[in-house]
Formats: sequence, structure tokens, C-alpha cells
Amino acid sequence: MDLTTSLQKLAAYRPKQSQKSKETFEKGVALLEHGGYLKQGDEGWDALERLALAALDQDNLEVADRCLELIAERFPGSPRVDCLIGIRMEATESPDVVLKYYDELLEADSSNAAAWRRKVSVLRKMGKVDRAVEELSALLDTFYTDVEGWLELADLYASCSQYVPILLISDAQNLMSARYTYALQSLSHALLLAPQNPSHFLQFAETAYLAGDITLSLKMFLTVVDMTDDDDGDVSPSDSIPTGMTLRAWFGVKLCTRRLLTEPRLLTSSGSQTPAPSSSNISTLDDLSTERLRTAYLDIKNESPPATEKELIAVLATLIK
Repeated sequence: MDLTTSLQKLAAYRPKQSQKSKETFEKGVALLEHGGYLKQGDEGWDALERLALAALDQDNLEVADRCLELIAERFPGSPRVDCLIGIRMEATESPDVVLKYYDELLEADSSNAAAWRRKVSVLRKMGKVDRAVEELSALLDTFYTDVEGWLELADLYASCSQYVPILLISDAQNLMSARYTYALQSLSHALLLAPQNPSHFLQFAETAYLAGDITLSLKMFLTVVDMTDDDDGDVSPSDSIPTGMTLRAWFGVKLCTRRLLTEPRLLTSSGSQTPAPSSSNISTLDDLSTERLRTAYLDIKNESPPATEKELIAVLATLIK
């Protein structure tokens, strides 16, 4: 793994006690115990780094410390080691102590983007959202191509309202719309930087829906369908079974068309001024999305779908990940 990629992964690290993390830990411990990492060259040290993070995920500080000691001895002064030390400190030290550590790294090297991102993460965990937004915005002014940074900024805006300017916001509904609008602005940068990634478009579509820009949301959900649906020619779209991201996108299409058909004012209230499809096209998309959702339901549950659209949507909302 090259230095830039590794630092990006470390910068975006979040503790997660997942099954994958547990498997990485179990396999890595065997590698550590028998010194197998030494026989794998650079890949072995990468594996040791993954084990250190997995050990932190599993709350096994002893194994994490053993890995960190070996890595630090092999690569003294490495920015990867500096970042790993910070992540290890986050597990047990007070946020103020960790922030001081990251500030010292940034004083020594103001271009240390990984330390900057870790600092943002600590500030967010402390509930200091305004400072987190300020720091992350400043980082992105310097490192514009940091896609993960733009995604995190969008998430900050979408999940927290503390930093959204309130001078022109008159009520709670407008406040919610404003914070999602700020999130969309951040996500638009991610789309420009990674236009081939459908997950970013899906996040944009869902955020636009929450912002109340239904015509923009519909357009983006359809883009995700185009990017992810089976188009290899072996199976016609009407015969394919939507799964994963494609299913989630069709679910979004259904939610959008349903609202556009029942709330006509949404056809002309797009904050982005995204034009609405014609009424006949919306009806066609509504019927098609219903068919796609029924096909998916039958595949998932192996039973006849609910009779009504409302019941179908309610059930699928609990099944779609």
C-alpha cells in the first residue's frame, strides 16, 4: 500500500466492531505470533498496521501496542506511525491530550493532512461541530481533491445543525432544509472528483430528498440506476432482479414519484431548479419502480409482495440496507 493511500485510510479510520474487523484480528494475531509478517516484505507491515487497527476495534490494546511498537521500530519518524500513535491515543487519552498531539504534528508540518483529519474527528466526538467544520473546510481549501473529506463535511452538515448559518432561517423546517442544502454543496465536490462512484450519487440523491428537492433527487436516483443496473445484454432490465445499490435507488425513485404525484407543488419548488419530468413520464416511472420493488421483494422474501404500495414500501424500508 502506498504512503498516500495508507494515510488516507488512517485519516478516515473509525472504530467499528464488525465481523470483518474480528476476522482481520483473528488472522492477524496468528501472523504476529509466528512472525509471519517478516516474510511478506512491505505487505507484511501493511498487515501489521491493519491488525493494529483491528485490535483497537476489538478493544485489545495489548495487541495494538505490540503492533505499534514493531512498526515504530521499523519505521521511525514515519507519518504513518505518527498517525497510528494518535489513533492509539484516542482510545485511552482525553480529547484535549489527543488534540495537543495532533496540533504538535501540524506545527511541525502544516501539510500533514492525515493529522488534520484526525483532529477533525476528535473535535466531532467532543461535540465541537463548529470547530470541526471550520477545520475541515480549511483542510479542503488546501487539499481540494480529498474526496473522503468532502463526504465527511457533508455528513457533518447533514447530521448536525449547530453550524448552519441561521440569519435567514425562520423555522425548524427551513433549518433542516438548509443543513441538507449545505451537505449537497459538499457532496457536489465529491461527485466532481469521483464521477465514477455510484455510492456518492446515491448519497447525493438521498440528501436531496431530505432537503426537499424532489426533482433533483429523482434525477440522481435514476443516475444510480443507470450506473448500477445490469446492462451486459444477457438480461433485460425488466427481467433483472434489483439488489444492493440498485434496489436502494429504485426505492428512492418510488418515494420521489409518489410525492410528485401526490404533492404537485414539488414539481416547481426545486431549490436547484431541476426541471420535473412530464406527468406521463412520472406515472411511467412510478409504475416501473413499483414493478422493480415487487420483483425485489419476491426475491428477498420468496413470497407474494403486499397488495398495496404503502405496505410494500413499509416492508422494504426495513429490508433495504
